Amino acid sequence: MQTTIKSAVSFTGTGLHSGLPATVTLRPASAHHGIWFSRSDVAVGDRLIPARWDAVNRSPLCTKLENPTGLSISTVEHLMAAIAGCGIHNLLIEIDGPEVPILDGSSLPFVRGIMQRGLRQLAAPVMAFEVLKTVTVQDGAAVATISPADTLRIDFEIDFADAAIGQQRKSLVMNNGSFARELCDSRTFCRQADVEAMQANGLALGGEAGENAVVFDGDAVVSPGGLRHADEPVRHKMLDALGDLALAGAPLLGHYEGKRAGHSLTNTLLRALFATPDAVRLVACDAAQTARLPGSGLIWDEIPQVA
Repeated sequence: MQTTIKSAVSFTGTGLHSGLPATVTLRPASAHHGIWFSRSDVAVGDRLIPARWDAVNRSPLCTKLENPTGLSISTVEHLMAAIAGCGIHNLLIEIDGPEVPILDGSSLPFVRGIMQRGLRQLAAPVMAFEVLKTVTVQDGAAVATISPADTLRIDFEIDFADAAIGQQRKSLVMNNGSFARELCDSRTFCRQADVEAMQANGLALGGEAGENAVVFDGDAVVSPGGLRHADEPVRHKMLDALGDLALAGAPLLGHYEGKRAGHSLTNTLLRALFATPDAVRLVACDAAQTARLPGSGLIWDEIPQVA
């Protein structure tokens, strides 16, 4: 059955790129509501922004959603990954600023907050998008593909010049609590050479090495405390991919493969998928299909303790 959160939960922090404070509150919603953001700091006009692929204003550094009036909300990917990874289908997300707070740079605080409240089942079957055809998009060396599968599987490969990152690969099926157990505590990362350039362009103004991001410089991990996983960068890229794929509007049954892919390319892939005739269909999930969706099999004791 479809789910929502049992009771409201709030998170307060600073936006990674804007440096602005914000509080985001997840509120229960009814069946078939889907995931919507509401800008509570806006007094007039349309305050609602859908968490959907066709509302994305594509950006290489974060995922930004925008409604037809131009009202936007940025850096939604870590929260969306937590929502998908916990198996939630319906929420109203209120936020009093233009960017979701970065918290520790991962999805872990969101996952723990959601699961502390618990999930409530709703009187409607889970709807999912079943991928029927392979679709591939490419931008230079970056490639993203989605192909038919009976569950959501994410394969990712990265390759960075910095020796501390290098080439990393990982593959995971997203059911049986694997997102919460394997990926949710992996933090956003960047290269030291990029930090000053981003800040000079008005980005990463809320970034703090070790607090909400991992910073690499050549063969060194600059951030105090080091890594949570030896392959934390590729795990975070998979986290991002799950959050961006969650903007399909319903869970996906398909095999996603990313090579050097980012937010913009994953959104391009979703646009291509829904534009390709007979490439995807919406299905009502039976119990066996629901058990193969992200969030199924999540166990509280398997959620990492780091926060």
